[in-house]
Amino acid sequence: MAEPNLVLEPNLRAEPRSVLAPELEAAWLAEPVLERVAWILTSHQAAFGRPLIPAAANRRLAAQELFVAPVVVLAHDDPGQTGEAAGGASAAGHSEVDPIGPRLIYANVAALRLWRRPWATMVGLPSWLTAEPVARAERARALRQALRDEAIAHYSGVRIDSHGRRFQLRGARLWTLRDAAGQSRGQAACFSDWYWL
Repeated sequence: MAEPNLVLEPNLRAEPRSVLAPELEAAWLAEPVLERVAWILTSHQAAFGRPLIPAAANRRLAAQELFVAPVVVLAHDDPGQTGEAAGGASAAGHSEVDPIGPRLIYANVAALRLWRRPWATMVGLPSWLTAEPVARAERARALRQALRDEAIAHYSGVRIDSHGRRFQLRGARLWTLRDAAGQSRGQAACFSDWYWL
């Protein structure tokens, strides 16, 4: 009997395989996400002068460590592309220029559990939908401040999960994502202090 981590080839010779076949690889380990994780980690270090997670040996390991980190981490694409951070947010909290607004580009397992969504529905979600309608204007103001200042700490706000349950978050950090060339790629947030309302 072959060991569970081995695949029998047609010639019946046992060959080691990768942990997951490429078509079965976890979405949070795909190349575009590895790049986003690098933006999240390096931008957090630059903004706050400390790492978000301990240093990892390579990008893939860093992505795995961030995905399972106990702190909630999520990010959306560049709000400057939609006008939200530039002040184009309506009372509903989304852009007048683009009714969709920034979309989530990353969420770790702590965020997926908190919002009670799988990766496939969380990533790509318009980020303003993470807050209930009455909290969206305040959320948009905080994002504009974080964009203007590059980062803010000690943010608090009310959010809503996919089933309509409200929760209060406290002590969140929000920061601008920058790529290796310094171009803005979006914004990220992390927090570990929250409770149900």
